[in-house]
Amino acid sequence: MIFEQHYLDCLSQASYLIGDTTTGRAVVVDPRRDISTYLESAAEHGLTIDLVVETHFHADFLSGHLELAAASGAEIAYGAAAETEFESRKLADGERIELGEVVLEVLHTPGHTPESISVVVYDGSSPAPYGVLTGDALFIGDVGRPDLLSSKGVTSEELAGQLYDSLHDKLLVLPDTTRVYPAHGAGSACGKSLSTDTWSTIGDQRLTNYAVQPMDKETFVSVVTDGQSAPPAYFSFDAVRNRELHEILDETSRPPALRLAEVVRRQRAGAVVLDTRDANEFATGHLVGSINVGLGGRYAEYAGGVIQPGARIVLVTDPGLEVEAKNRLARIGFDRVVGYLADPLEALEQHPDDVARSSRLTVQELTTRLAERDPTDVQIVDVRQPGETAHGMIPGATPIPLTRLNERLPALDASKPTVVYCAGGYRSSIAASRMTAAGFTDVSDLLGGYTAWTQAQDAT
Repeated sequence: MIFEQHYLDCLSQASYLIGDTTTGRAVVVDPRRDISTYLESAAEHGLTIDLVVETHFHADFLSGHLELAAASGAEIAYGAAAETEFESRKLADGERIELGEVVLEVLHTPGHTPESISVVVYDGSSPAPYGVLTGDALFIGDVGRPDLLSSKGVTSEELAGQLYDSLHDKLLVLPDTTRVYPAHGAGSACGKSLSTDTWSTIGDQRLTNYAVQPMDKETFVSVVTDGQSAPPAYFSFDAVRNRELHEILDETSRPPALRLAEVVRRQRAGAVVLDTRDANEFATGHLVGSINVGLGGRYAEYAGGVIQPGARIVLVTDPGLEVEAKNRLARIGFDRVVGYLADPLEALEQHPDDVARSSRLTVQELTTRLAERDPTDVQIVDVRQPGETAHGMIPGATPIPLTRLNERLPALDASKPTVVYCAGGYRSSIAASRMTAAGFTDVSDLLGGYTAWTQAQDAT
């Protein structure tokens, strides 16, 4: 057996290539959209990918099933409850897919979504299962959230009840030695307490996972529906998009280079200028009205939280990173990248009237500002998730998760001096730039974020 986990840190997303060397047949499960890694690995091992299995309709990324099917001729398969615009195979509960000595068994495990499945893997060396690909049903340290918009028409309580049955009737009955390979790890908004480990065993999860400790169904429903983070706004877009027939990504193509005048023209016509440089570089000079989401972090996820799906996008990147910036947006289905700013540093230096600088405050500067005026005259916005703000906030701050900033902007006063902070500074730069682009007249973000604030308080 060839068994590979392909893990994307920037989306906390795991996909899998499983092959049988005796027949040369292979299956890819939950592929990302830029598929070259699977094609290269299959070629290296002499495998032919003839099936793409999706454990469910993903909400956090646009899957690569259409790309892999086009590139390899593979069939696309889902659980029997899934309905797709494109041709797909329906996998029955208990159905076995024989690659040769390697055999896959499909388990219907609804709960995260109605159509969710898990895939048990047998490597041919033993009648006991080698492992199970659990999709978003069972994570390491957690279980899938039942409240995402990908599950329209079913309440979170109903899905949580289904998830309880799936865990106890299908997954936890597997041998303790069975390896657990989930679709996501720590950082994913598909759960609330995911581990940094990317695999475990059924036995370890039985001992350590809070959500599968002995409890009745009613208690379980309460436990898993409580305290979930606010998911990025693009999740509902991707959940629908993954059902649809859509354009295939060309991961090798570079967006067209645009001069500054053309970028400004497109911006005035409604395009979003997305500056992917480091927050400090952005602060020293950027195109007026641009939004900063640095490539160094969870770029696609946060871009999807502050840019509307379907928006036309012009990129500003460090030289040579244009294709990466485009492809990472494509991973969440943001395909309308219409170009990138050619020679950005030179362009901005030569056109100072089109350049703005960001205000970034130290903790001391914020403390002084608050002392010099009525604190109510300063609008402080905390863009961390509820699980973070529960442990403390700057006094007087309004909590608005970055993933919900767009919809909450009208509730804020755009004319009031505003200070934005997160845990360390990455998300606050995104939020501050988004507010400025929306017309807020005086926005600063806090250097070092809440971490710096609490350290300063401890030192006094």
